[in-house]
Amino acid sequence: MVRPVKITPSSDHKIRVTYADGVTGILDLSGLAGRGIFAPLKDEAFFKTVYIGDHGQIAWSDEMEICPDAAYFEITGKKSEEAVHA
Repeated sequence: MVRPVKITPSSDHKIRVTYADGVTGILDLSGLAGRGIFAPLKDEAFFKTVYIGDHGQIAWSDEMEICPDAAYFEITGKKSEEAVHA
């Protein structure tokens, strides 16, 4: 699967993600921030510590991450079957 090469957080709990294939899009995490495991994301300073992990995951820590494939599908609107056959 394609992995992110750049991520840029914004102050409104959104992240601009750029993938190795040139796909760029916005992940809106405002609905997750402050809820469950993502409770710490409500703190804007913590939210902005996001980084690309060793396996391409969008992460804030080893315990808090987003699957890069799921983010890619969210951004492109594709389903996993479409990406496999593309």
